[in-house]
Amino acid sequence: MRRPADAARSVATGALCVLTASVLWGTTGTAATFAPTVGPLAIGAVAMGLGGLLQAFVAAPQIRRHASRLREHRGTVLLGAVSVAAYPLAFYTSMHLAGVAVGTVVSIGTAPLASALIERVVDGRRLTRRWMLAAALGLLGTVLLCLAEAAHASRGAGQASVAATLLGVGLGLVAAAAYALYAWAAHRLIIREIPSRAAMGTVFGLGGVLLLPVLVLTGAPLVGSWTNAGIGIYMALVPMFTGYVLFGRGLTHVPASTATTLSLLEPAVAAVLAVVVVGERLPALGWIGIAFILACLAAVTAPSPAPSRPRRRPGGPAPGDGPAAAEQDDPARPAPV
Repeated sequence: MRRPADAARSVATGALCVLTASVLWGTTGTAATFAPTVGPLAIGAVAMGLGGLLQAFVAAPQIRRHASRLREHRGTVLLGAVSVAAYPLAFYTSMHLAGVAVGTVVSIGTAPLASALIERVVDGRRLTRRWMLAAALGLLGTVLLCLAEAAHASRGAGQASVAATLLGVGLGLVAAAAYALYAWAAHRLIIREIPSRAAMGTVFGLGGVLLLPVLVLTGAPLVGSWTNAGIGIYMALVPMFTGYVLFGRGLTHVPASTATTLSLLEPAVAAVLAVVVVGERLPALGWIGIAFILACLAAVTAPSPAPSRPRRRPGGPAPGDGPAAAEQDDPARPAPV
C-alpha cells in the first residue's frame, strides 16, 4: 500500500515530466518558421520518424529484455505505433490548411477530451469534478489563445478557403484522437509492468518505421540547405526524442487523460515564443487565454487533500479496515483522475 505522501510525490514527478515535455513541444512552431520551404508532411515525418527511431535505438536492450511481454500485447503496440505515425502528419497538415490557431486548438485542445473518453469507455475510469473543471479551463484558455492568434493572422495574410479550413479541422480531430490513442496505449503497456523506455521505444520506433516512406517522398527540402537540415535534426532530437522520453516517464506516474491535459501548456509556450523570438504581437485576449491554461495546470497538479480516517473504536476495528479498505488501496484498480 502506497502512503499518501509517496502517491503525491509520484504525481508531482509525472506532472513535472509532462510539463517539461510540453515546453519542448511548444518550440516546434517557432523552429519550423526558420525552414519555410519544408512542407508539413516532411516536418512531421522527420520529427516523429527520426525521433521515434532514436528512441527505439536507445531502448534496444530493454526492448529485447521485454520482447515476450511486448508480443503478448502486440495489439496495443500496433495501435500505438499507427497512432504515432498518424499524429504528426495530421497535426502539421491541419495547421498548414486551417492555420496555426485553428489547427492547434482542435488538435491539442480536444485531445484531453478524447483521452478521457477512451479511458472512460475502455478502462471504466471515473473522472473527478476537479479534472473536468481543469479540462474546461484549459480548453477555454486554448480557444481564447487561438482566437487571438486567428484574429491577428486574419489581418495579415488573409483567410484560408472554407474547404481548406474544414479539411484542416477534420485533420485536427484525427490528430487529437491519434495523440490520445498513443498516450493511452503507452500508459497501458507501462501499467502492464513493461518499463517506460521499452514501451515508448517500441511504440515510437515502429511509428518511426511507418513514417520513413513519407520522409523519403517529401523530405528533399530538408537536405536543400544547412538551415533546413539543422531544423530537422533539432525537431527530431529535442522536442520529439527528449520530449517523448519525458512524456513516457510521466505516464508511469499519471494516467493518459491527466498527461494530455497537462500538455495544454504547449500552445501557451508556442504563443509566448512567437512573441519573444519571432516578434509577433499577442492581443490581450491571448494573454487571458494563457492565464486560463495556467489555472488549468494549477488545478490538475495541486495535491489532493488526504481523506481523514475515522477514529478506531476501543476494542474494535476501524470503520475503514477490511476488504473495502484494501480495495481502495489497490494500485491496479482504476482510480479517479
